[in-house]
Amino acid sequence: MKAELVEQASKIIPEPQMLINVVSRRVAQLNNGRAPLVPTTPHMGNANIALTEIIEGKLVYHAESGSLQEDNQ
Repeated sequence: MKAELVEQASKIIPEPQMLINVVSRRVAQLNNGRAPLVPTTPHMGNANIALTEIIEGKLVYHAESGSLQEDNQ
């Protein structure tokens, strides 16, 4: 996992435990076959993909319901 991506994503989701939970859930989704919402490279791991999705606003976490939603815009 790239430290610079963690730093950028933590500006969007500032609570560390929440960020860990969001990334973990998204990594599980990607491992189960969900398509990435951002362009990827062959050496990009699923955690970096999840962090990039958060940074680019493609993944939104709703704290009230505890659910992840893809931003399909």
